[in-house]
Amino acid sequence: MKETCQLEIQVDNEQLNLEDEDTAGIDAAKLSNFIEINSLHMVTEYNPVTAIGLFNSVIQIHLLLIMNKASPEYEENMQRYQKAAKLFQGKILFILVDSGMKENGKVISFFKLNESQLPALAVYRTLDDEWDTLPTAEVSVEHVQNFCDGFLRGKLLKENHEADEKPPKVEL
Repeated sequence: MKETCQLEIQVDNEQLNLEDEDTAGIDAAKLSNFIEINSLHMVTEYNPVTAIGLFNSVIQIHLLLIMNKASPEYEENMQRYQKAAKLFQGKILFILVDSGMKENGKVISFFKLNESQLPALAVYRTLDDEWDTLPTAEVSVEHVQNFCDGFLRGKLLKENHEADEKPPKVEL
């Protein structure tokens, strides 16, 4: 008999399984971690309500897609961004920041981006405030995957953030 733990996700309409090989050494902490990671949206929209949960997530690397939801490219880019999110589920938290909302200006300025550089990807590690940005005309699965893989390997596109004036840690 095969043991499986199933998690039904209402928001993304998915069923995830903790497979047999993973259940052998399962304890409360591992089960709790599996549930917490997999009960998140594939992509969470940043707003005042979700901000607290995002910063308290067990996933400490966040990838933000910063773009205007009113732009004609939004739907197509968002579909590709969601596909890429599946590749990094449990490793990177995927977030959408609507640049068309004035209250999100603080997030955009944190990453030293201006309107002409959007849409952009911004990756942020909550533990050490390490971050990087990638302005991009088109959000593709390949761009997202390469950007995330590079960040996970420790490669930053920006030469040296230490040379930048490091802003004090604030909750966005």
